[in-house]
Amino acid sequence: MNGQKPNVTLSLTTDQHLRLRLHLFSGDDMESAAILLCRHRAGSHRHRLLVREIHEIPHEACSQRSAVSNTWNTDLIASLLDRAEVEGFSVLKIHSHPSGYPGFSTTDDIADRRLLPAIHGWVERDMPHGSVVMLPDGQMFGRVIWGDGEFQPIMCISVPGPDIHFWYADNDSMTPADFTASHAQAFGQGTTDRLRRLSFAIVGCSGTGSPVIEQLARLGAGHLVLVDDDHTEERNVNRLMNATMADARDRRPKVEVLADAVWRMGLGTEVAVFERNLWDRDVVKAVAECDVLFGCMDTASGRFLLNMIASYYTLPYFDLGVRLDAIPEKRGRGQIREVCGTVHYLQPGRSSLMSRGLISMESVREEGLQRHDPTAHAQQIQDGYIRGAQEDRPAVISVNMFIASLAVNDLLARIHPYREMPNVDIASIEFSLSSLEFYPDPESEPCEILHDTVGRGDVEPLLDLVDLSERVGG
Repeated sequence: MNGQKPNVTLSLTTDQHLRLRLHLFSGDDMESAAILLCRHRAGSHRHRLLVREIHEIPHEACSQRSAVSNTWNTDLIASLLDRAEVEGFSVLKIHSHPSGYPGFSTTDDIADRRLLPAIHGWVERDMPHGSVVMLPDGQMFGRVIWGDGEFQPIMCISVPGPDIHFWYADNDSMTPADFTASHAQAFGQGTTDRLRRLSFAIVGCSGTGSPVIEQLARLGAGHLVLVDDDHTEERNVNRLMNATMADARDRRPKVEVLADAVWRMGLGTEVAVFERNLWDRDVVKAVAECDVLFGCMDTASGRFLLNMIASYYTLPYFDLGVRLDAIPEKRGRGQIREVCGTVHYLQPGRSSLMSRGLISMESVREEGLQRHDPTAHAQQIQDGYIRGAQEDRPAVISVNMFIASLAVNDLLARIHPYREMPNVDIASIEFSLSSLEFYPDPESEPCEILHDTVGRGDVEPLLDLVDLSERVGG
C-alpha cells in the first residue's frame, strides 16, 4: 500500500467473544486455536477488522498441545485461504495463553513469522493478516502484517456487548485487572483516559444531540463526528446548545455552531463535521470509522440506517427518543399529558429498533419515497396510501438534557460498570417524568432483518442499499 500504514483495530460481538472463549479455554489448561475471517472498514485513519466468521481448530486435529504451545497442520485452513482470496477476507489466527502470559512468546514469534507471510502469499490482496491471543479473563491483544512483512500491533480490540470492552496495545490490553479495576475507575481518571481514546459519531445535532455533544466533549472525548444537514433557526435556539439568535439570523449550520463550541472549550477534543444527511456515502464511511454511535434523530429511515451501520460495522449504538404530549385543543390547551423517553442500547448481533417495535419497514419505505420523489409521496398521502406527515411535537430543553444525560451515563456504565443491576439485564431505559418512574428492559430476540449482516463491513453497494451505490463522479 502507498504511504504510511493506518492503525489497525479489531471488533467482534459479545457472542463471538463468548464462542471463542469457550473453545480456547475448554478446561484442560492447554493452548487451543481458531481462525477468524474478517471483513473491513478500510478508512483513512484506521483500518477496522470486523470478525465475520469463526472456524475452530479441533483439539483432536492438533498434533501437539501443551500449556505453552499448540501445533496443527496448515492444510486444515487451505479452503479458508481460498475463500479469503476470492471474498476479500483478512485471516487472523487466534490462540489462548492458559498461563495468562500477556504477550507474544518466542514460540509465537517463530510460528507467526512462518504463517502470516504464507497467508499473504496465498491471499494476494492489499490487506492485513494477523495473530491474536486471548487470556483466561477474556482480554485480547494482537498484531498484523501487511505486504512488507513487518509486525504492526492491533491498536485496539473492542467487544460491544452489555459491557463495552476496549483493549489497547500500549497498556490496557496488558493489564490483567482491567475487568475488576473498571469498577473502581468509574468517573475517575480511568474514565477520562478511556474516553480520550474513543471516537463518537453523533447523528442529529439539535435537541438531544447537542447536549450529548456537550457532555462528551467536557468528559474528554477524543474525537467527535457530527452529522446534521439542518441550519439554525429561531424556533430551535431554545434547545440547541450554544446557539444564539445571531446564528439563527445567519442560518449557520447546526454542526458548525456545535463544533465551534467544542473548539472554544480547548479540552483537546477533535471534531469533524458533516453538514449532510446520513444517507450519504462519505458520511456513512466516516460514521463507520468511529467507536460508538449516538442516534439523536426522529426519522424512521435515519434510525434504521444507523442501526444498519452498527450491525455491518460491529459498533455499539445508543438511540435516544423523547415524547412530550400536550393537549392541542383549545380547552385544556398546553396541559401536559405525558413527558417520557427511552434510551435504547443496541449491540450488533442482538435485537434492533425494528425487532423492538420502535420503527417499521413501512415507515422507512415511506420516508424513502419522500426523500427521492416528494411529488409521488404527496400524491400517495392524498390518495390515502400513506398517512399524513406528523406535526412537530413540542420540545423542551430540560427534557432533552435529561435523556441526553441518561444516555451518556448509560455509556459510562457500560465502559466502567457501576450500577447495582448488571448491564446484561439492561437493553433499554424508559422514563416517565409524569409518574417519576424508570423502566429498564432486558434484551429481546435477535433481529431477523439484521442477523446476517454483522461484520459485513465494506460492500458494494454500501450496506447493500441501492441508495448508497457508488455513482460515477459522485
